[in-house]
Amino acid sequence: MRDLVRETDLLPRHLIYPLFIVPGSGLRREIQALPGQFHLSPDEAAAEAAAARAEGVGSFLLFGRPPEGGKDPQGSGAWDERGAVQQAVRALRAAVPESLLITDVCLCAYTDHGHCGVVRGGDVDNDATLPLLARTAVSHADAGADVVAPSDMMDGRVGAIRSALDAAGHPHVPVLAYAAKFASGFYGPFREAEDSPPAFGDRRSYQLDPGNARQALAEVALDLAEGADMVMVKPALGYLDVLAAVRAATTAPLVAYNVSGEYAMVRAAERAGWADGTALALEILTGIRRAGADAVITYHAREVARALGRR
Repeated sequence: MRDLVRETDLLPRHLIYPLFIVPGSGLRREIQALPGQFHLSPDEAAAEAAAARAEGVGSFLLFGRPPEGGKDPQGSGAWDERGAVQQAVRALRAAVPESLLITDVCLCAYTDHGHCGVVRGGDVDNDATLPLLARTAVSHADAGADVVAPSDMMDGRVGAIRSALDAAGHPHVPVLAYAAKFASGFYGPFREAEDSPPAFGDRRSYQLDPGNARQALAEVALDLAEGADMVMVKPALGYLDVLAAVRAATTAPLVAYNVSGEYAMVRAAERAGWADGTALALEILTGIRRAGADAVITYHAREVARALGRR
């Protein structure tokens, strides 16, 4: 009876599993700030994706890092065809050909200053950043990415990427826009994983103020007008009202990001013996789905898929 009348389903197909890719081969190093998550070389990422696929997870979001000493002011490693993400896309395409491969498009992990765009005179130059983001997105599509996901929050980047993809012969590669991305304290573990904290200042000038829900709706509308095929709200837990408002405002596919800080809190409570981590994850992800998300990016993807398979 409970199954019959359940209003909100949570299934493995609703989950997108983030993977942190590093250059090299045979590398699998646990990330201290994200217990149970790893820095993976492209070959190890392919093996991880194959294991997740066997558990029912079929969508992956790839984040990359340059080689040691490979950062520069423009973040040129982001569009290197031999870069870790580009190699990982090819490896995953061979290992899990039926899976959906999404790539994060940003410069912060590749710039020596840690900002998401080109810095000039101490400020991020929005317009100078757009062609570099577009070039990165095209390199991902050339490697075989199914979806590109710009996370930089530069104004106009969706339109620039859409035009560049079309011109490069990738008109069918969709854009998943980090449309409502807030300047959040919940990103701390991720920034350790990606070695991407800003060397100066912060990102509040181009990420959203946590108090501004109406601005988030405006950003979503702008990205959709520029050609975004899907939109995202990030983080998830503190922004369920925003998620619900975006769901009410658009019929476009809506993704929520259950971010690193949210994951780390669950792991910390579990390790302290205060809670069942998997039970918390199931409840959190069900709540995100109930608020309106069609899919959820989550580091809990594999454990939740296994738990759902046991039901």
